[in-house]
Amino acid sequence: METENTIQGTIRNPKRTENVIEIRGLHMSFGSNRVLKDFNFVLHKGENVVVLGKSGSGKSVLIKCIIGLLSPDSGSIYVFGRNIPELSQAELDSIRIRVGFLFQSNALYDSMTVRENLEFPLRRHRLNLNKEQVNELVMEMLENVGLPYTVNMMPSELSGGMKKRIALARTLILKPDIILYDEPTTGLDPITGREISELMLQLQKKYNTSSIIISHDMKCVEFIADRIVVLINGTAYAEGDFENLRLHKDPLVHSFFD
Repeated sequence: METENTIQGTIRNPKRTENVIEIRGLHMSFGSNRVLKDFNFVLHKGENVVVLGKSGSGKSVLIKCIIGLLSPDSGSIYVFGRNIPELSQAELDSIRIRVGFLFQSNALYDSMTVRENLEFPLRRHRLNLNKEQVNELVMEMLENVGLPYTVNMMPSELSGGMKKRIALARTLILKPDIILYDEPTTGLDPITGREISELMLQLQKKYNTSSIIISHDMKCVEFIADRIVVLINGTAYAEGDFENLRLHKDPLVHSFFD
């Protein structure tokens, strides 16, 4: 079954009006494989939106388009009012400072200490900070994730859950307005996964970030999502809150909640 129309559901926070991301008519293909087809999407300020979809459905492609790593065939991707496909490299870099990305693999540098991993984004973007300011930021972020004592440890000395927390601290160190999460609880045991989900929500409230979360962990999805967008056949096929979509009569939608 394929539809060009989005099936609407109940949305938990309908009063949000400020859009930090707005995607219109996005098309993306790789040869004959049409990954995104007239995909439309809005992320409101302060909102957590989960994108659900089967493996290979285009979720990672969507995120790469949002941060300008891939150029779509057509359509617009407005981030903070700027159309990403039209921006120069310098303009893209200025947008990326405000968009954090938590990788599924954590992407910590094995040869760097925790401190050096957190300092890396600050050095990369050449922020005009003195040593004391950098240290304050590093320790603030480590306090946020409950791991200040790991500051001089190496990634090899950390558990999987600790690595995820350090990766989240590094994502937050530039205090981004938007965070993109790629499978944030994959590979973690249920208790640690719940702790990471709770931490994500706490930090979202503390810094008023807006987030797009790709996840197959339905406990995480239920806990953290203000709204869920179901990506099917390259389109934003359905959207709504967890309970509404769980009870949806369309079998393509309901299958994610079985």
